[in-house]
Amino acid sequence: MINFPYQKILIVRLSSLGDILLTTPLIRSLKKVHPTIEIHFLLREEYQDVLLHNPHISKLITIKPEDSYSKTKDILSKYKYDFVIDLQNNLRSRVLTHGLHCRKVKFKKLSWQKFLLVKFKVNMLSNALLIPKRYASVIEGLELDDEGLELYTQEKQSESLIGATNLIGFCPGSRHFTKMWPKEYFIELGKILIDNGFNIVLFGGKDDQNLCGEIKSNLSKCFNLSNDNLILQTAADMKLCKAIICNDSGLMHTASAVGIPLVAIFGSTVKEFGFFPYRCKNLVLENKSLSCRPCSHIGKSHCPKKHFNCMREIKPQFVFNSLQNFLKEK
Repeated sequence: MINFPYQKILIVRLSSLGDILLTTPLIRSLKKVHPTIEIHFLLREEYQDVLLHNPHISKLITIKPEDSYSKTKDILSKYKYDFVIDLQNNLRSRVLTHGLHCRKVKFKKLSWQKFLLVKFKVNMLSNALLIPKRYASVIEGLELDDEGLELYTQEKQSESLIGATNLIGFCPGSRHFTKMWPKEYFIELGKILIDNGFNIVLFGGKDDQNLCGEIKSNLSKCFNLSNDNLILQTAADMKLCKAIICNDSGLMHTASAVGIPLVAIFGSTVKEFGFFPYRCKNLVLENKSLSCRPCSHIGKSHCPKKHFNCMREIKPQFVFNSLQNFLKEK
């Protein structure tokens, strides 16, 4: 057992969907080692559903964009934490936790190494751990268990899916253009899958609704379940799918957290940044022949080289063939 002489701890990860899901192995493993500790978690209000039903967390503390620093700091100070784990490690998280009179540890972002890889293709991250393990490394001696991400949902599955079979989920959205497989490719793949006896389910949040609507309008056997960021409903419906096809996005980690096999298509980002699927059945498709990858560690609004070959050279028929082989694997 690790030496962890703390009883009430605060974990800070303000955003976003995938980043917060990636904290769940740390939370669970820490609670397993020390069942009596009280874990509080600070995050932005719009992401609270990600941890709402997590049994390892004693209290969620949420903040809104309009909340002042002083208001949140006053809330935090009254709990008298003896340990703070800052997994956000930015100016806001440092300001919010400043003044808490306890030991603090911070997540190491490896910003310089990412800069070298993106700008000069100098790879000092070849042995970098995936993000859940890097989160855990802030606590000396803590080792993660062998389980994956967690997302607890109590929602009933959508009535529109009752009786539907052979479902393949599509998550076509992402926050950045260079992380999105082309819309027309999702449509073409959908048609191939439908011709082979599958039904398509579209998943996405508020920002993905127009995109999902366009894909839906071009497919016959297709359910559009994009919604207003109802992540727990999305997670519940994902459980009915044979597999999820997605980009490098928060919904990739959502599928991972509910244990659904996933095929992830990576464009401008690479494994070295740490955000590959974690401890789940997965297949990552990427174009490794390009010298321009990665062009960003978070994604861009356009392809700097104007060819977008990191995504465009991953063709729908190739993804279909890969999916078929993937589904046959035990």
